[in-house]
Order: sequence, then structure tokens, then C-alpha cells
Amino acid sequence: MSIIGILIALGLLVWLAYRGWSILILAPACAMIAALLAGQPVLAHWTQTFMGNAAVFVAQFFPIFLLGALFGKLMEASGSVESIANFMTHKLGTGRAIMAIVLAGAFVTYGGVSLFVAFFVLAPMGHALFKAANIPHRLMPAAIALGTSTFTMSAMPGTPAIQNAIPMPFFGTNPFAAPGLGIIASAIMLGFGLWWLQRAEGKARLAGEGYTYEGAAAEIAEGAAHNDVIRERAITAREFDPEEIGRGGHASALPSFYLAALPLIVVVLVNLIMSFVILPNFDASFLTTEAWGDTSLSAVGGVWSVIVALFVAILVLVAINYSRLPSIRATLDAGANASVLPILSVASLVGFGAVVAALPAFEIVKEWVLDIDGGPLVSLAFATNILAALTGSASGGLTIALDALGPTYMEIAAEIGIDPALMHRVAVIGAGTLDSLPHNGAVVTLLAVCGSTHKHSYLDIVMTAIVGALIALVAVIMLGTVAGSF
Repeated sequence: MSIIGILIALGLLVWLAYRGWSILILAPACAMIAALLAGQPVLAHWTQTFMGNAAVFVAQFFPIFLLGALFGKLMEASGSVESIANFMTHKLGTGRAIMAIVLAGAFVTYGGVSLFVAFFVLAPMGHALFKAANIPHRLMPAAIALGTSTFTMSAMPGTPAIQNAIPMPFFGTNPFAAPGLGIIASAIMLGFGLWWLQRAEGKARLAGEGYTYEGAAAEIAEGAAHNDVIRERAITAREFDPEEIGRGGHASALPSFYLAALPLIVVVLVNLIMSFVILPNFDASFLTTEAWGDTSLSAVGGVWSVIVALFVAILVLVAINYSRLPSIRATLDAGANASVLPILSVASLVGFGAVVAALPAFEIVKEWVLDIDGGPLVSLAFATNILAALTGSASGGLTIALDALGPTYMEIAAEIGIDPALMHRVAVIGAGTLDSLPHNGAVVTLLAVCGSTHKHSYLDIVMTAIVGALIALVAVIMLGTVAGSF
């Protein structure tokens, strides 16, 4: 009955979340259903298991959610994201419209801007560019997804995305884990995605299909930002609440490309310096005492690197754009508000996963996952893939998988000599593949912002955001198995 209870609870969670129900209500309710059907103490699971694990997630990652949302909002309000997108489209021109959108999205998200912020800036700009190039607008969601939701989220070494930060406390790694494999995976995702989109563009031209969209792009994007159902799905997918997109004002004059790009470069450089220069030489022996949680630098250092990188970048961003920001307080308020619902929603998913993992029947699931043919890297990729797919959240699925199986994988790694950095990279790329199924909040939001539908655009999203990522994941597992982490 316990296994059946888990399946019923998970099915209700997925079905009702897709219909727009708040995950803040669904996650504890479904967790209690699973506990009840397993004959476990319901209230104890709610207050001790669910809330305990949700609180740990908030304690570990709220600084990244908060600073990431603040940084993204400031980049949007200062006009920096728009300036970078304008520069890319101007330099590449209408002849390479798809590449311009992809690279603009990749540049800003690798620098720490939330993909939701990128969506709402790139979509109206993409409409203008695709119209000038006479490219069907149905290809635009896949182009934006390729640049914002694939390699810059899961593969590029040093990315400040929350998905790249989640494995660090479990594996004792930093944001640059397995950099060589990450770069190879990024090249595969980008190369395959661009090949597919250029092929689709060529087929459309041969068929005489061009740009036919007649809606008002800016109004479509604005409507998507305030759609309650879209919002409920979106906040479990990424670290920014779309409701805050239009708040806090917007700069009347855009910064130059170089000023706009400077904070993004700061994020990467400070992250690099923290990871390889400052923290390795930092005396953190005090962390092992009870007063500081009896932890270690390896468990918190990666998160510290991302926190410092985002904080310094925010200071630089405000300093160079102070005169452009119409209301710094309002912008900061909007950014802070944008971080709250996402982290509580993902933490609720984590709490749900903790209750399921604590049920007696989960041992059967655990043994089944660990016994998958191909070794621990394959089973780890499978676990993160499936959980991200079911929850519609790469961060939620990744945390649930690592909460339940992370210590076991670390034991296996120690026994057979697998570098934790390799497991970090496999886990993150694995979580960033099947999370892009139709019910994923980022997919639903992107289609709405672009004024398209699953029917017209989802196949291209599958090819660029799922198939390309799966190919990269297989390549990383094969290379990692043969050559180890590099």
C-alpha cells in the first residue's frame, strides 16, 4: 500500500500543479496523503520531516535566490539586458536572427540573469527580428530556450544558476565542477540546437512559410506576466516570480553594451577567484564547531562563491547605472519579492520528496534506482531526470534526488574512485533535460510570452532543450567513465 500511496500522491501533485494549483498547498497535502496511506504518523511527518527538510533548503539556498532575483531585476530595470540583446542583434543582423537570439540569451543567463527576465526582454525583440528576417515566429520559443535554459543552466562551468549550486553541499564541489566536460556538453547542446533551428528555418523557407504573427508582442508578454495559472507553474520552475517583471520602473536611456556587460563579467570573474584563489586559502576551521553548524568549507564554499559573486556584481551594477534607475528602492523591493514564492515553492517540493524518501517503501525504489544497469553515473542521471520530469522543476527534482540518494552516491564514489565533480556535472545536466516536458513552468511561460502554443512550437523546444541535452548527458557519462573528471 505504501508504494501505491507514493504513486497516488505524486500523481495528484503533478496533475493539480499542471492545472494551476499552488504548490504551497499541494506539496504538504500530497505528502500527508502518502504518509497516511503508508500508515505513518501524519502530523509528525508534516512538522518534522516535511518542514525540517524544507527549512534546510531555504537556509542553504535563499541567499542565492534573493541575490539572483535582485541581480536579474536590476539588470532588467537598468536596460542592461535590452542593451545586450540590441548589440547582439545589430552585430549579427537579420541574416543570423536565430543565432542572435540564442547568443543574447546565453550571454545574459550565464552572467546570472534569471531566464524569466530574459524571456520578457528577448520575446518582443525576437518578434521584431524574426519579422525583419521573415522567419516563422513559431521557432522563436525554441531559440530563446536554447540560449537561456540549456547549457548556461546546467553545463557551463561557473554558471551561477541555482541548479548548478544545489549539488555543491552534497558533493563538496564548487561551481566549476568538471569544467572540461561542462564545456564539451555546452558545445554539444549549442551545436545541436543551432543545427536543428537552422534546418527548421531552411525547411520553412523552402515551403514558403514566413513570419505571420499579427499580435502586439509587448502586450502578449505583459499579459503572460500577470496570468495566475502561468505564474503558479512558473514559480516552481525557476528562481524569479514573473509577477514582479513590470514593477520597479525601467531606465529611459539604455547603457552601452560594454557597461551592460560589465556586471555579467564580474559575476564570472569573482566566482572564479572565490573558488580557486580565496576560499582554498581561507582558514575555515571554525566551521567544524557546534556554534557554526558542525560543517566544513567544502559543504558551504561553493554557495559562498556564488553569493559573493552576485553581491559584488549588484554593487557594480548599481554604481554604473545609479542615474538610470528610476527608483532603486522600488526595483530592489520587486527583486526581493520575486525571490520569495519560488524558493518557498521549491522548498515545498523538497519537503514532499523528504516525506516520500522517509517512507518504508522508498527503500524498494532506492534499490531499484541503484541497480540500474550502467553504473552509478547512469543511475544518478536517471534519478535526476525522472524526478525533474515529474515535478516540472530541475531544482526541485535535483534536490529531492540528492536528499534521498546523495550520501549513497558519495559512498559509492569513495569505494570505486569516482570524482564527486563528475557526479555534480552529471546530476545537473540530468536535471536539465526532461524538466522541459509540456507541464514545465518555464516552457508554459515561454510559449505564452512569445504568443505561441505547444502545438506550433513544442517540437522544436523538445529538440533544442531535451534531445540536445540528452545527447550531451550521454557524452559526459561516456567520457567521464573512460577518462574521469576533467
